[in-house]
Amino acid sequence: MQVILLYSAAVLIWGTTWIAISFQLHDVAPAVSLVYRFGLASVLLFAICKVAGYKLKFNANEHLRLFGIGLTMFSFNFYLLYQGQQHLNSALAAITFATLVVMNMLNARWIYKTAITFKDWLGAGLGLVGICTLFWPQIAGVDVDMQTLVALALCLCGTFIASMSNMLSISNQKKQMPVLPSNAWAMAYGTLTMVSIALVNGDEFVTDLPLDYWLATGYLALFGSVIVFACYLSLLSKIGAYKTSYITVLTPAIAVVISSIFEDFSWTSYTVSGLLLILLGNVVCLTKLDKLFRRAKAPELPQAEAL
Repeated sequence: MQVILLYSAAVLIWGTTWIAISFQLHDVAPAVSLVYRFGLASVLLFAICKVAGYKLKFNANEHLRLFGIGLTMFSFNFYLLYQGQQHLNSALAAITFATLVVMNMLNARWIYKTAITFKDWLGAGLGLVGICTLFWPQIAGVDVDMQTLVALALCLCGTFIASMSNMLSISNQKKQMPVLPSNAWAMAYGTLTMVSIALVNGDEFVTDLPLDYWLATGYLALFGSVIVFACYLSLLSKIGAYKTSYITVLTPAIAVVISSIFEDFSWTSYTVSGLLLILLGNVVCLTKLDKLFRRAKAPELPQAEAL
């Protein structure tokens, strides 16, 4: 039940953050928006840890690990994805980030010698085909020019960095580093990294912004960072990187459902087919198929006793 709640919360929250991110990309440099988002999230987490009585002290080696998480999970990965998304439609950006499922499988195999089964490939394949089908009308007419290729490369690099952050997070949790205090420090380091990038780029730290920008930033900080990353990182230790990263395939599906409610999104046969494939892939990913087939088999009839 705990895994189901964590998984559902992560999918539902990340499925709504695309609306908030769209407000953050107007007239504000990506690095500055990330400073505001993770800076506020870090402050909130430190306050939560203080109130809850968590210890916030780590040794030098642990701080080095948390700095690595800050670089890979709360700064460079988002920065590259934001940069790429400025020159891609949301469909292509969602597809590239969904490749996190495959990257996590391969990196877990490479680093932790985790076995990759046929079921894993099947679940990942169904999910990726499903998400491509879901957004096929949006990607079919895209002109693949040099700008598009560079943007795709940026998004894929951001996704790979995110995958490496997952591997490092698994290692940290094996060392029993607590999730919330670790996230507080890692987000602080990520924020400082983004401040440095913004200063190097000459980005302006604009504060005179519309209310909807700050409301979106607050939502991304509390729900899209503090809560969702606590859920996501807890799931990493409970069900592994591959199953956890399938969330990135499900979130665009949730986003489409929300868009159909608030933005009059029109459903097509591609929408239905894509969603069904994504859900089927999720079932394959999270379910032990041998047990599922065993339950589905008809019960054997008792043999007649000999007279």
